[in-house]
Amino acid sequence: MDIHSQKILILDFGSQYTQLIARRVREAKVYCEIHPYNCGPDFIRSFNARGIILSGGPSSVYDKGAPVVSKSVFDTGVPVLGICYGMQLTAKLLGGRVERSKKREYGPASISVDTTAALFKDVAPAGKDRLNVWMSHGDKVREMQAGFKAIAQSDNTRIGAMADPRRRIYGVQFHPEVVHTPEGSKILKNFLFRVCGCYPSWTMKSFVETAIAQIREKVGDAKVVCGISGGVDSAVAAVLVHKAIGDNLTCIFVDNGVLRKNEAEKVEAT
Repeated sequence: MDIHSQKILILDFGSQYTQLIARRVREAKVYCEIHPYNCGPDFIRSFNARGIILSGGPSSVYDKGAPVVSKSVFDTGVPVLGICYGMQLTAKLLGGRVERSKKREYGPASISVDTTAALFKDVAPAGKDRLNVWMSHGDKVREMQAGFKAIAQSDNTRIGAMADPRRRIYGVQFHPEVVHTPEGSKILKNFLFRVCGCYPSWTMKSFVETAIAQIREKVGDAKVVCGISGGVDSAVAAVLVHKAIGDNLTCIFVDNGVLRKNEAEKVEAT
């Protein structure tokens, strides 16, 4: 299986947690890439993702110059998950209503969830419907477009998460990617596996196999020179290329005299 055929596109709206979203997806053994929110509809279509995640961000959807994604992202037929700002933007673009919250939520919160919703299946403890989550928002979704329903709520937020199951568009007001949302990884896995239909195929073993095959196909019978700096990146690259083409690789390492103790010897041995 091509490990990149299961990929997730993360559109970044400037959240301090965007890299964490990618980390959680990769920990679930699904390949993903982060790209800026304004990468454009042509790129989004050509990326051929199994699912799209809209990150949070520091802006309000009402700010002048607030980041906006093309509405066409919801017409690709690909599942979409909006997180915090991503959820608010989803509601606004699709005809819902977002308003400034009288009480900004920042920190731990308890939400009641619809355990039959795809995002929350097998997430809450048996017989329970409440989760501890991490909130960080000043706006909230007041009204949803037809087709959406609320699937979570907190004491301060009537719509803590929303879903349009038919179009596979979801939004959560909290941050599932941070450790302060203890069951957040399960929620993201539900999106990846139950909603997007991904397989956990992106492992180091599969990456190595795919990389070697790609190198072998690209190089053919040609000769390759690899410069080795003494760092991890070039050493790993050299090992991968050598596994692919063997003695057609020539490595060049220059001991410049300012490497760490015994580093030159370790590089040569590797």
